[in-house]
Amino acid sequence: MQLQVMNSPFNQEQIDNLNRLLPTLTEAQKNWLSGYLAAPQTAGSPDSVVQNTPELETSSQNVQQIASREVTVLFGSETSNGQTLAEEMLEKLEKRDIKVTLAALDDFKPKNLKKVQDLLIITATHGEGEPPDNAISFYEFLHGRKAPKLDDLRFSVLSLGDQSYEYFCQTGKDFDKRLEELGGERIYPRVDCDVDFDEPAAEWAEGVLDKLQVTQEVKPGSETARTGQVDTGSLKAEKSNFSRANPFNAEILENLDLNGSGSNKETRHLELSIEGSNLAFEPGDSLGIIPENDPVLVDKLIDEMNWDPEETVPVNKKGDTRALRDALLTNFEITRLIKPLVEQAAQLFRNDGLSELVRTGREEELKAYLVGRDLLDLIKDFPPREVPPSEFVQILRKIPARLYSITSSYKANPEEVHLTIGTVRYNAHGRNRLGVCSGQSAERAELGSLLPIYIQRNPNFKFPADANTPVIMIGPGTGVAPFRSFLEEREETGVDGKTWLFYGDQHFSTDFLYQVEWQKWLKEGVLSRMDVAFSRDLAEKVYVQHLMLEKSEELYQWLKEGANVYVCGDEKRMAKDVNHTLITILEQEGGMSYEEAEVYLKDMRQQKRYQRDIY
Repeated sequence: MQLQVMNSPFNQEQIDNLNRLLPTLTEAQKNWLSGYLAAPQTAGSPDSVVQNTPELETSSQNVQQIASREVTVLFGSETSNGQTLAEEMLEKLEKRDIKVTLAALDDFKPKNLKKVQDLLIITATHGEGEPPDNAISFYEFLHGRKAPKLDDLRFSVLSLGDQSYEYFCQTGKDFDKRLEELGGERIYPRVDCDVDFDEPAAEWAEGVLDKLQVTQEVKPGSETARTGQVDTGSLKAEKSNFSRANPFNAEILENLDLNGSGSNKETRHLELSIEGSNLAFEPGDSLGIIPENDPVLVDKLIDEMNWDPEETVPVNKKGDTRALRDALLTNFEITRLIKPLVEQAAQLFRNDGLSELVRTGREEELKAYLVGRDLLDLIKDFPPREVPPSEFVQILRKIPARLYSITSSYKANPEEVHLTIGTVRYNAHGRNRLGVCSGQSAERAELGSLLPIYIQRNPNFKFPADANTPVIMIGPGTGVAPFRSFLEEREETGVDGKTWLFYGDQHFSTDFLYQVEWQKWLKEGVLSRMDVAFSRDLAEKVYVQHLMLEKSEELYQWLKEGANVYVCGDEKRMAKDVNHTLITILEQEGGMSYEEAEVYLKDMRQQKRYQRDIY
C-alpha cells in the first residue's frame, strides 16, 4: 500500500522518500527497523545505530528486541487436557522469547481483562454446553453487564469437546463470539476439537504463533515472565516417557467383582502393574485406558459388509496402515453413532433412506435414531452400496480413551494402580450391548494380559495440602474411588485430620464397595465418620443427599470450620441434587437467602474448597 499524506502523520517530502525506500527493503531489514524504532533512542549515542543491517539476524547479541505486547494464556478444564495444552503453549511461546502469563480462567482477575493485549483461551465444554467448574466465574463475568469494551484486544480460542454431545464445544464458541462482540480482533480463527484433539490443537498453536508479531526483550541471563503459574503437582518421581500419545502397557495383576451374589450391578476392581514406567499420581488423578472394541462386534461388522479382514486401511492422516480387523479393534470407534458420522455416511452410502433421515427439518428424528445404536445398526438399517473399507474408515473417528478415578495411593502402592469400574450392560433395539472399556474389563481382561494406560492429572480435584483442613467426601457407587485413594494415602503417611464420607448404593448386603476398608479406617481414625444410604433396602428410597440433610447442623458446622467438600460421581442427577442440598443446608443452618447460599458455594469453589469430579 502506498503511503499518503492523508493516511499518515508524514509531510509530502517524507512520504515520497518512504515510498521509494520501503519497497526495496528485505524482510531482515524491515524486522531490524521495527525493533530499532520501538527501542528508546538516546540522542548522540553511537550505540543507537547498528552497522551492516542486511546481515543482522534475530539471534544477534548486538540488538535488544523490545516487546510491544504480552500474551495471556487462560484455560478451562475438567480433566486437565485444557491445562496440559495451555502449558505446552506456554513453552512454545517462551521458546520464541515472548512474554507470557498463564492461569486457569477462574484464577484470572476479570478486572485485569481490559489490560490484556493478546489473549489465548483453551477451554473444554462440560455437560449440556456448560463451562467447566474452573471457568464458570470468568464465563459469567464476560457475559455480564460489567464486561468491558475490548477494542485493543487480540484473541484466539481453542475449544475442546466431544461430537457425540449436542452442544459440541459450546463454551469455546461462546467465548469466541463474546470476545468479538466486546470489540476484540481474532489473531487466528477458533478451532473446535473432537476427542482426538492432538493434531487440530497442534495446528491451532502453530497458526497462532505464526500470527503473533511480538518479541520479548532479550537480556543476558534473563528469563521470560511466567506469572500466574498453576500447580503442576508435588510428585518427585522421575518424569515418565509414557503419555496419552504413548501409553504404557500395564499388566493386569487382579480383576475382582466387588458385588455380592444377586446384585443388580457388576463392579470390577482392577489392579495394574506400573513397574518400570516411572508413572506417578496423586489422590484425585485419573487413569486413562485405551480400550479395544469387542471382537465379536468387529467380526459381525466385517461379515455384514462382506469385507476381507486382512485388507489394509489407513488409520491416521500420516498415512499409517493396518489390517482392517486390527484397525476396527483398536483404532476406530464403532459403538456410538454421532450426527457428523451419520451425515458423512449418508454421502458415502448412497442410501435414499439414510439421505432422507439426515435431511434438514428431521433433526429430532435423527437425534432419536442415534440413541443406543452403533455402526452395525447403521449398516443393517441403511445398507451401503459397495463401499471400500479404505473409504469407510475415513468417516470414523478415533476410539476415545476412557478415564477412571484412581482408587489407590501411589505412596502406599508405588508400583501399582487400582481402578473401580462399573460394568455397563444393557439391551437396546433387540441386541444385548456392553460398554467398550467396562465390557473389556469384565469379560476379556484376563490376569497377565496388558492394558495401554496413561496418567491424567486432575488439578481440579486436589485434596488439601494442610492435613488439619476438614474434608467432606460425597461419592455414591464407583464415585467413592478417589476417596479410597485419599484415605489410603493418609493411612500410609500417618496424617491426622477430620474426614467425613457420605456413601450410597443399592443394597447393603451386595453393593457395599470396600466395606472392610472403610470399617478399618473408621476404627483407626483415618476416617472420622461415615454415613451410608442403600436406596433399595427401604420402602422409600434414601440417597446421599437425604443423609446430608439429616446431618445438616453438623455439616454446616464443618463448613464454618473451613471444611473442603469433594463430590464424585453422576453429573445429571446426583451432583445436581448434592449441590441443591448444600444450598438448602446453607439456607436452613446459616440463615442465608437462596442467592446468598449460591454466592457462598461460588466463593468456596473459587477458594478450591468445593471441588467436583463428575461425569
